[in-house]
Amino acid sequence: MSSATLRPLHRYVPITAWGPRYQRQNLKSDLIAGFTISALLIPQGLAYALLAGLPPQVGLYASIAPVIAYAIFGTSRQLAVGPVAIVSLMTATTLGKLYEQGSDTYLASAAVLALLVGGVHLVLRFGRLGFVTNFLSHSVLVGFTAASAVIIVASQIKHVLGIQIPRTESVLETTIEVGKEIDQTHLATLLLGGGCIAAFLLIKRYAKKVPAALVVLLGSLVVMQVFQLEDHGVKTVGDIPSGLPGFSIPTFDGGALGSLTTSAVAITLVGFMESIAVAKVYGRRHRYPVDANQELLGLGMANITSGLFGGYPVTGGFSRTAVADSAGARTALASIVAAILIIPAVLFLTPVFSTLPQAALGATIIVAVLNLVDIKEMRHIAKVKRSDLIGLGISFGATLVLGIERGMVVAIVASMLVVFARMSRPHTATLGRIPSSTSFRNVERFPEAETFDGIRVVRIDAALSFVNAQQFKQLVADQAALVADTPPHAVVVDCTGLNDIDATGADVLSEIITELDEGPVVLHLCDVKGPARDVLHRSGIWDRLEGRIHATAWMAVAAIQRPYQEPASLRTMGVDERGDAPADPASDAVEPDTTTDSTDTADRHPSNA
Repeated sequence: MSSATLRPLHRYVPITAWGPRYQRQNLKSDLIAGFTISALLIPQGLAYALLAGLPPQVGLYASIAPVIAYAIFGTSRQLAVGPVAIVSLMTATTLGKLYEQGSDTYLASAAVLALLVGGVHLVLRFGRLGFVTNFLSHSVLVGFTAASAVIIVASQIKHVLGIQIPRTESVLETTIEVGKEIDQTHLATLLLGGGCIAAFLLIKRYAKKVPAALVVLLGSLVVMQVFQLEDHGVKTVGDIPSGLPGFSIPTFDGGALGSLTTSAVAITLVGFMESIAVAKVYGRRHRYPVDANQELLGLGMANITSGLFGGYPVTGGFSRTAVADSAGARTALASIVAAILIIPAVLFLTPVFSTLPQAALGATIIVAVLNLVDIKEMRHIAKVKRSDLIGLGISFGATLVLGIERGMVVAIVASMLVVFARMSRPHTATLGRIPSSTSFRNVERFPEAETFDGIRVVRIDAALSFVNAQQFKQLVADQAALVADTPPHAVVVDCTGLNDIDATGADVLSEIITELDEGPVVLHLCDVKGPARDVLHRSGIWDRLEGRIHATAWMAVAAIQRPYQEPASLRTMGVDERGDAPADPASDAVEPDTTTDSTDTADRHPSNA
């Protein structure tokens, strides 16, 4: 089969491209990495299923077929797909409002939710709608993730303390419930859970290459047997059926489909943002491209596979991917090896897993999500753009108070409000000419820049739209007032940062021209980009500004000071591509004057006469 015939297949099924060309020197590294990933996937799968309110074996099911599906369709070589903390919590939040935890309907709906999440991924992929993931800005996502981590930790406190409290959606409610039951703390459970947390932290600090989750869980099993803690009231996972899940289409409650679909969209947004972020980090590190559209397909197929094989929603995880990379993963074969190694555990080791203490699994989750509270990244955001802390803080607080799903909505709204706020108050600058050059720069940053009597050159660094049109109008009015009494009475708008104009922006610009034309001040534009030129032509503004649109600020000032230079063509001067009609008076590189006289405005600006 020719390479041209296979190209579409390679595009949608990347394993058909890299699989036949697999380099044998990578095999040892991938095998070691696969074993390491499986050592982390098993305890995390069990723990995250507990977090999702599902039987522990469901976490193992979600760590086999979906992992293989992503390896076939995904583009990241290191990304470790499977159950993750935030998606597990969102699953529990969604299903807990609809069904009784532990019921058959709850279990079946988890698989349906995975199918819906996979479907949303595919809709985004083939509908070219991946841009919707941009609705969550990075800073807002950091706040949302940190708040989710706090909620997850709060939800697991009951397992470490050995108390019973109802499921709640906010940290405040959980804290209140824990406070009511704190006197019922089971001492043996607390000692075991606290010991597991301490062991985790010690291993992570002093033996980073050791699979801490596996070691701690095995150690908890030993402690349970030696001290017979189950007889003393320490709760365990309970019976786990052995055997692999079969292929089946889960039954679903049609009345709840709307709620499940809404939650599937939210899970997709959060899961994909988490996954694509970590995939790109390791793609850059190892110098290979990560295709966002193909990632949507890969994660979509992983979730569909999970739903058809008894799992629940999955995505790429931070911690497992970091472990995979540090263990030497070179290709997606490492993930396939990890999934295959989990199969014997599901077939033969479930009786051992049944005696795992819930306190140890709760400790596993608590330690795993601590890294989601990224203080270092918060400090970085504060250093780079302090105003981004507003969106971060809003999403963090809203998620803590309102819960995961409502917090997600608030986080998206916060992202949009931050964008609109910036657009409504865009950066503007008064420009001056750098001595002995043709460059114009912000006079606040370059105090040595020369300005010209009776001429104000300003720049707006944003698209002109309904959000900032009135702000732009006020900017021009303020500049016009400064030159109203000083000839040649001109305001030049440098459009270098203006890459688009919407209908409202065009209307306001037309109003500005009309108002200025009634007085002595003349409006000029320079360096107008193609998309903005198109709007100016269609709105008729271009014709109204004939002779007042220039290639650069330097040419605009020269034309204002010497209006009777021989005209040159628009195309030659780089003003407009639509023809060679003469329009720009500054035909040559004329040095602008730094002095002006009192020549009448109508003489200097025939277009305003």
